[in-house]
Amino acid sequence: MSKQVINSNNAPQPIGPYSQAILIDRFLFISGQVCSDASGNFHNGSVEEETHQVMSNLKAILTEAGMDFSNVVKTTIFLKNMDDFQTVNHAYGSYFKKNPPARETVEVSRLPKDVKVEISMIAAISASDDYMN
Repeated sequence: MSKQVINSNNAPQPIGPYSQAILIDRFLFISGQVCSDASGNFHNGSVEEETHQVMSNLKAILTEAGMDFSNVVKTTIFLKNMDDFQTVNHAYGSYFKKNPPARETVEVSRLPKDVKVEISMIAAISASDDYMN
């Protein structure tokens, strides 16, 4: 088993004892992302705006690992308010035009910095894909 820390300068840097992502063999485990940008500035706006910022962060991390959204096999969406489900679903879904990943969405009582949405992902590389090594 090979374990590699993946860190993108185009996504927020970790603010605690965790990595943006860990690549193990052919699987990339991405830590939950919120609506801060690479400079650490939070873009607390509408839940739709927050979702797009989160997806931008996730895309930067995927890119750093030589992947894109087509490699994503599983996501978890944490919502502060389940009433935002349809709005988040629409924004999130725009990144998966074909073969969306498995997913669960859960409502939580509070998220860091009182954001409205946080998303984590697991991506995989098929044996025929090129990937970092």
